[in-house]
Amino acid sequence: MMKKVYICAPLGGDVEGNLERVKRYTRYALMCGTAPVVPHFYALCLNDDNQKEREIGLAAGLGMLWFCDELWVFGQTVTEGMKQEIQFCKHLNIKTRYVPPLYGYRLLRLSVKFLFEITAYFIAFDRSF
Repeated sequence: MMKKVYICAPLGGDVEGNLERVKRYTRYALMCGTAPVVPHFYALCLNDDNQKEREIGLAAGLGMLWFCDELWVFGQTVTEGMKQEIQFCKHLNIKTRYVPPLYGYRLLRLSVKFLFEITAYFIAFDRSF
C-alpha cells in the first residue's frame, strides 16, 4: 500500500502562484511513490479571501491528516495555517519531513538518471532483460 503524505505548503497571498507550486510538490510526491493528500486544491472551489470559507478548507485539511502517514513541508515560508498542520501532526505522532527547496527535484533527476543507467547496464549485459 502506498504511503499517504499530506502536502503542507503556503497557499494564501499569491494563491495562483502557490497552487502552481503545489502542483510541482504533488508531482514530486507521486514520483516518490506516495499517495499525496493535497488540501490546497480546495482553493479551486472555496474563496481563500473569505474567512469562513478559508476556515472550512483548513478544517477539512486537518480532518484528512488523521489518515496520513507523514506530513511533508514544502516552501521557504511557514504560514500560520502550516503551523497549525505541523502542530496537529505533533499531537498525532505523525512524522513531519521538511523538504528543502529544489532538493526533491534534484533527487528525482538523480533517481531517473540512475534508473536509465541501471537499465542500460542490464540490457547491455543480460539480453534476457
